[in-house]
This record gives sequence, C-alpha cells and structure tokens, in this order.
Amino acid sequence: MSGDLRQALEEADLFARKSLGQHFLLDLNLTGKIGRLAGIQPGETVLEIGPGPGGLTHALLASPAAKVIVVEKDPRFVAHLGRFFADHLDRLSVIEADALAIDEAALLASHGAKGPARIISNLPYNVGTPLLVKWLKAGPWRGPMCLMFQTEVAERICARPGSSHYGRLAVLAAARCTARLALHVPRLAFVPPPKVESAIVVLEDHQSPFDDLAGLEHLTAHAFGQRRKMLRASLKGLGNCEAILDAAGINPTARPETIEPEGFFALTKAWRAQA
Repeated sequence: MSGDLRQALEEADLFARKSLGQHFLLDLNLTGKIGRLAGIQPGETVLEIGPGPGGLTHALLASPAAKVIVVEKDPRFVAHLGRFFADHLDRLSVIEADALAIDEAALLASHGAKGPARIISNLPYNVGTPLLVKWLKAGPWRGPMCLMFQTEVAERICARPGSSHYGRLAVLAAARCTARLALHVPRLAFVPPPKVESAIVVLEDHQSPFDDLAGLEHLTAHAFGQRRKMLRASLKGLGNCEAILDAAGINPTARPETIEPEGFFALTKAWRAQA
C-alpha cells in the first residue's frame, strides 16, 4: 500500500507545501505502530488533523474505529483522500477546514459520532501547540490524544519541575492529562525530511481535572514570562501577589520552574478568589 500511496502522489503531482508545515509519513509500518500506540477501541470515533496524503489515515482505517473523521486544510489532499480511500467512505469523512477554526463538537455531532472522539494526528509543526491548548480546554467531545510534535515541543509537554523544558505547556497539559513521550520518530522518516526530530506524545485524561484552563493560562503567562525571577516579582501584574502566594501556600521567593503543577492550580484559585 505504501508503494501505491507514493505512486498516487507522484501521478497527481502532489508535494508538501512548506507554508502549511507539511511533512508526510508514508512508511505504513511506522504509521501502523502509531495507530497501535493510540489504543483505539472498537466502536470509537477518531479525529485526525492534517492527514495530508493519508499514511496515518490508512492505519486508522485498519483499526477497530467505527468512524474516522479527517480535517485537511489543503484542498489538493482533500480530493486525493476521497479518491485514494474511495472504498472506505462508509467509515471515513474528509472535511476541508482549518483545524484552528473548527467547532469540533458540532462537527462530530453532524457526522453521527458516538461518545468522545480520540484525537490521533501528525500535527503540522506550525499549529501543533495552539491546537493542543485548544483541545486541553475542550469539553466532553474529546477523548484521549496521541499526537506528534517536534521533539522539543513533546519534551515541553511531558516535562516535570526542575527540568529545563518545564514551563507553561507542561502545566497546562498536567491540568487535564497525564502525558508521556511514547515514541521518537527520526526526521528521515518524513517526506520531505524536516530539520528537526519528532516524537509521539500520548495524553490520557485525569479523573479529576483542573478545569480553569483560561485562568491557568493567564497566570502561567505571568509566571513563566519572567522565569528567572522569583514569583513575587513575576506575578506582580496579577494584583496583590503576596496575598495570592500566601493563600496558595507558595514561597514568594520560589522560581516558577520549581513549582509542581498543583501549585499553579492553587495559585490560579487564589487569584480568582481575589478578583
């Protein structure tokens, strides 16, 4: 099938566009491994963003998913996917849209999705982080996520306090999910090869999430915006920062990279209570 896919791309003169951050995975052994890592269960709906030529889509259609919905911004590949997977259109829906702008809950409902959708994607590098933050804020339509990022971003998502990678993204992810770096993907696995390495992150939701993601975003923007400063200095813009720190039980002289995610949850609650 990988040979067929490459041939279909060559015949249609389809190539990756740098402006859209496109790098394609055409190795079906690798995409199959990613599909298995994602843990798709029978009857689930899967949402894929930026399928491009469909290497990962092929693996998702080989899974026990009841429905696979793909959102592609590039109209060239919307047409290609409809042609290449013509025999699977009873389970596959191809949507031309910008993933940053779509209403996923409405989209899933309009396609008869049952239960939360599992998100599995090789994300375009230029929109990976904003899409993750969007999905962390999502309601009950979203299920577990298995996402590919450039390795540096993957490490930031999974980082723990004390690590040089630890920052806002790790705190936001920890508010809703347990994140683990599940697989490194070499740059030469892609067509064309990007300049950086990539990695798969698997995110499973907590039973008791911290839901004030908007407040947490705002507070961590202050905290990590000046990460070398003590929190009593970096949180000044939030009002009475000494009172906020005291209410949360956080040492005012601590630096943000030393604080556990739960400390930032407590700070967010204290800030909200002061407002």
